[in-house]
Amino acid sequence: MQAIPFAKAALAGLALLLLGSCGGSPLGQHSFQAQYSVARNALEAGEYDLARRSYRKLMQAPGPLAARLQLEYAHAELRGGDFAAAARSAGQLAQGQSGPARAAALAVQGTALHEIGLAQLAQGQAEAGRQQLEAARKVLAEVLETHPELDPLGSMAGRRASIEARLKTL
Repeated sequence: MQAIPFAKAALAGLALLLLGSCGGSPLGQHSFQAQYSVARNALEAGEYDLARRSYRKLMQAPGPLAARLQLEYAHAELRGGDFAAAARSAGQLAQGQSGPARAAALAVQGTALHEIGLAQLAQGQAEAGRQQLEAARKVLAEVLETHPELDPLGSMAGRRASIEARLKTL
C-alpha cells in the first residue's frame, strides 16, 4: 500500500529534478533570485565582502540584469572601501549607459573619486589628489545637472560643494 505513494513521490522528485536542470526553468530563476537576495541583503547589512563575492558570481551570467548587477557591485566596492575598484567598475558601466542609469553609475564613480582624492591629499600627494577631486567634481556635476532627482536629500550637492571648497585651498 505504501508503494504507490512512494512511486508518486519518486516521480514528482524526478520531474522536479529534470525541471530544475533546465536553464529557463522557474527553479533556475529561483536560484538566481536566491543568489541575488544573498548579495543584496549582504550589501544592506554591511557585509561587503560577501556582497562583492555574491555579485561577482551573479555577473558571470547576468542576462538582462547586467547593468544593475554591475552598479550594485560597484556600490558594494564603494561601501567596502575599495574606492579604486568602485570608480573603475562604475566608470565602465557609465560609458555604456544613458539617462538615469548613467547618472546612477556616475554618482558611485564620483563618490569613489572623491574618496580617492581625499586619501591622496592626506598622504601628501597633492597633485594626484587634486586631479581626483577635479574628476569627481566633473562627474558629480553631470549627475546633478542631468538628473537632480537622484539627489533628493542633497548629499551629492553637498559632496560637490565640499570638493569645490577643497579645490580652492589647493
